[in-house]
Amino acid sequence: MEVLLQQIINGLVLGSMYALVALGYTMVYGIIGLINFAHGEVLMVGAMTSWSIITMMKEASPNLPGWMILLLATLIACVVAATLNYVIEKAAYRPLRNSPKLAPLITAMGMSLLLQTLARIVWTPNPKPFPSLLPSDPIEFAGAVITVTQILILAVTAISLAVLMYTVNHTRLGRAMRATAENPRVAGLMGVRPDTVISATFIIGAILAAIAGVMWAANYGTVQYTMGFMPGLKAFVAAVFGGIGNLGGAVVGGLLLGLIESIGAGYLGDLTGGILGSHYTDIFAFVVLILVLTLRPSGLLGERVADRA
Repeated sequence: MEVLLQQIINGLVLGSMYALVALGYTMVYGIIGLINFAHGEVLMVGAMTSWSIITMMKEASPNLPGWMILLLATLIACVVAATLNYVIEKAAYRPLRNSPKLAPLITAMGMSLLLQTLARIVWTPNPKPFPSLLPSDPIEFAGAVITVTQILILAVTAISLAVLMYTVNHTRLGRAMRATAENPRVAGLMGVRPDTVISATFIIGAILAAIAGVMWAANYGTVQYTMGFMPGLKAFVAAVFGGIGNLGGAVVGGLLLGLIESIGAGYLGDLTGGILGSHYTDIFAFVVLILVLTLRPSGLLGERVADRA
């Protein structure tokens, strides 16, 4: 029972980060029908930026509390990631908005490789240890253990999701986003500026990805220029699993995928005597993707996106 509880905790922590990134995928797809495969690299840029800021702040002000350094680094990472995603949308995706679907998809893949290459030049290819800024002593809970960093990840994820849901469902920007997703031409006739709404969507998605990137780095203790590829790919699987274009589906898909990976890897390792396990967690995400696309292509909570007039 203790093993199951430990794997559930690990799965919820992992799934929370997947959910944050998956929301960026599903928001962009719901509004303009684009899969932004460069989204994982936005996570990576957020994490690498936070590492740089933390390193500089620890050298300049070594007496600052760790939580304050982490907070400031996260805020700066969010600004950098939001600016980057805004530039990507305006320079790479907007000119191709009325092009065939394949053109922006190829552009997204190219942008992903470009960002990885630039990050490799700026931060060098070597993995870097992410400083531990929070207490590392584990906290026991019903036979399982959880760290302060993991508790913070769960709390920040819950707060971020609550703020996003409130923004989408109860603010003027949220109404404009829903109207643009329904029909951008009609929304434009009603006074909504679709270009502004789409840019705002990319910015919000980048902020969530940057937060996930900082949490990912803090949880695993390392950063490198390729770190965004696999989380970004799995977050896309989570978005499809939950129902791409559906915000609630992205959250459910992310949490379920994290639980499936964690529990599956834990018990697979026990059944095989450690031969299989944590090194093979990636297979679960893609098995889920194959099953979802085969049995329920719209996802668990998926809904048909309205046809463009």
